[in-house]
Amino acid sequence: MLEKRDFYINGAWVAPAKANDFAVIDPSTEEQCAVISLGSEADTNAAVKAARGAFDSWSQTAKQERADLIGKLLDIYKARSEEMAKAMSLEMGAPIDMSRTAQVGAGSWHIQGFLKAFEDFSFEEDYTSSEKTLREPIGVCALITPWNWPMNQIVLKVIPALATGCTVVLKPSEIAPLSAHLFAEFVHEAGFPAGVFNLVNGDGPGVGSQLSAHPDVDMVSFTGSTRAGIAISKAAADTLKRVSLELGGKGANIIFEDAHPKAAKAGAMHCFRNSGQSCNAPTRMLVHKSRYDEAVEMASEVANNTHVGPASDEGKHIGPVVSEAQFNKIQGLIETGMSEARLAAGGLGRPDGLNRGYFVKPTVFADVNNDMTIAREEVFGPVLSIIPFETEEEAIAIANDTPYGLTNYVQTEDTDKRRRVARRLRSGMVETNGKGFAQGSPFGGYKQSGNGREGGVFGLEEFLEVKAVSGWAAE
Repeated sequence: MLEKRDFYINGAWVAPAKANDFAVIDPSTEEQCAVISLGSEADTNAAVKAARGAFDSWSQTAKQERADLIGKLLDIYKARSEEMAKAMSLEMGAPIDMSRTAQVGAGSWHIQGFLKAFEDFSFEEDYTSSEKTLREPIGVCALITPWNWPMNQIVLKVIPALATGCTVVLKPSEIAPLSAHLFAEFVHEAGFPAGVFNLVNGDGPGVGSQLSAHPDVDMVSFTGSTRAGIAISKAAADTLKRVSLELGGKGANIIFEDAHPKAAKAGAMHCFRNSGQSCNAPTRMLVHKSRYDEAVEMASEVANNTHVGPASDEGKHIGPVVSEAQFNKIQGLIETGMSEARLAAGGLGRPDGLNRGYFVKPTVFADVNNDMTIAREEVFGPVLSIIPFETEEEAIAIANDTPYGLTNYVQTEDTDKRRRVARRLRSGMVETNGKGFAQGSPFGGYKQSGNGREGGVFGLEEFLEVKAVSGWAAE
């Protein structure tokens, strides 16, 4: 069993102020695979103090110096990628092949994207002939990250914060902390100055709340549930710190009558990816009535043919969901769905042959309407709801009838329609015809999916203040 109790504070690994062991569970086996410590207020204060102490110096370092250190971090990340893949596979259940490619690859891809955006990024510009506009680091940043895409989210926060001259305290998910611990080792090996990057493990009510309310924290960047995002916003309000939130989603995938013949198949596969544990998953499939029966059949076939197995096995299967609490929540929502809609595939319990581990059957509900629980709540598991529609207007209305607004999807060969619908969907992102987003594209949502944007230039700007200076020109 791995023992990872120490925190990384002020450039060194240090023991917790007081012992508070927390078991890390392998979701494929339900057995303890590691132990960490949950931090106390003393640990939080020590990390914030270190970050505050390092800020004045780090914020004044040359842009190229910061870029060189991030480049070195990228080299270390790539060299130790197998360690990182195994850590994420163990802690949150991503099948090892997926962990090696998508989970690890997301981190390196975003670091590369930030370095590219940083090359031409200007921290000052002339507003008039005598007035200058400056972009300056906001200060000490608390970064609170989730368990579902560990490196994706850590990199999307840590790298732009450090690049812009901020100092940080990272609180990763206590459920999946091993990858963050490893990332801290990479930062140390790269040679970042003491106090610039700090890591404290803890839970939301403890370290998370302490960071959110801390008077010496200038910004909180959080990825997780909408419920937790609301709590963080309230905790941060007393100190009026900036809060950037990337929260939940209930993405609509609109399949028009002229969509690609395999649009429903691709949509179902996308929904089940990462065991459905993605905030931008297309979990509501809206299908034109002329293609509806075909889509239900196709999606059900995908569900029935999706292999589910342990994360340690190689292959293209999906793994377990992350925890017992998550498993129980999903089972409860499947049970509710079975009382509301038609179960077309999957259902309650583990897949055949699996009697331990938090494994969920890929599940498809048909004849869903947008008033059903299964269509409104974020399941965060491999569960797809299929909803029929007749007109473009109806499809747009259904898609927008949700408290969320992260990612929606449009499938049609009609270019004008595709653009028209994309403009009317109330979400931060609209993916059309399976075309993925470019490196550095802004990631974020509307409504209860949060605020702020991550990635590329947009991600850098999140961590900056804007200052106007008059009389800049020499007199």
